[in-house]
Amino acid sequence: MADLALLEKLCSLPGVSGEEEAVREAILEEIRPYADAVSVTPLGNILVQKKGKVPSKTKLMLSAHMDEVGLIVTNITDKGLLKFDTVGGILKMVLCGRSVTVWGKNGPVNGVMGCAPVHLMKGKDEDKPMPVEDLSIDIGAANREEAARYVSPGDRVVFDSIWDASRGRIISKALDDRAGCVILIDLIKKDLPCDMTFAFTVQEEVGLYGAQTAANAVRPQAAIVVESTTAADVPGVTEENKVCRVGKGPVVSFMDRRTIYDKSYYRMAMDAAEEKGIPCQPKLGVAGGNDAGAIAPSGEGVRTIAVSLPCRYLHSAFSMISEEDFHHGEELVLALAERIAMAPPETHI
Repeated sequence: MADLALLEKLCSLPGVSGEEEAVREAILEEIRPYADAVSVTPLGNILVQKKGKVPSKTKLMLSAHMDEVGLIVTNITDKGLLKFDTVGGILKMVLCGRSVTVWGKNGPVNGVMGCAPVHLMKGKDEDKPMPVEDLSIDIGAANREEAARYVSPGDRVVFDSIWDASRGRIISKALDDRAGCVILIDLIKKDLPCDMTFAFTVQEEVGLYGAQTAANAVRPQAAIVVESTTAADVPGVTEENKVCRVGKGPVVSFMDRRTIYDKSYYRMAMDAAEEKGIPCQPKLGVAGGNDAGAIAPSGEGVRTIAVSLPCRYLHSAFSMISEEDFHHGEELVLALAERIAMAPPETHI
């Protein structure tokens, strides 16, 4: 069963796209005693070979991304305020007033996402999301020179968040996709039924670049992407637009904005869930994307499926998943991986 303490540790680490070092080192520390071969690619992916009880008939790669959405410092003003841009798809409405941490040259620096005082906003402006260019990060510096002692352009910024797993729901930043990473770590620690390859990828949130290079390096015949996906089961959303629900099991997609998933693998996932008694749900909509969008079209084409955890408030400072979905997700990934890896490639169609 995947380790909640390890998930808390990974979620607490900074890992904005392009600066995943802390997450990578923590994962390497966990997996090295259990893996048969480990390598770190030039872009920063971790590739892992794990032998099982028998050789696999189909070369399978399981993938999860290490990076999280965040911010990047672009400039320092004369007043010592930090201008920034977003890294990944962040809703602008979650930014104003947020507590953040800038990972500067000498370590973490606390800051507040500031904007014009509310009494200076006119009419309905106070109800509108503040444009990024009108926001600044205030670290309490008096001027540019003081701020520059601690922070430089290019420094990554993460949301300050909490960790709470007290009521069967897990609340934290970076559950997308540290939850997927922990599932893969736990599988690596198991006695697997057959050989498998694992990829912990970088830069998913800004263009799937790590997955593209991982697929080129591994050249798999099949892939399972382990992800988190948007759950819209919140007030104000019509029933037909809720697409998936927290607490109803892992999610299997048939299509998103980047990938049409392998139809037989989709059926295989649903059959595996039914046979194993694992709660499972289809994603009832076509939206978003993940590393499958780079893996599936690589090489001569890779037959790909995604198993995701339904997650509320994705790409914000506080996301929420279900602990049961987290554990059921690992069960489904393992059951599906065995079926895919042990079927000869020519019998998959």
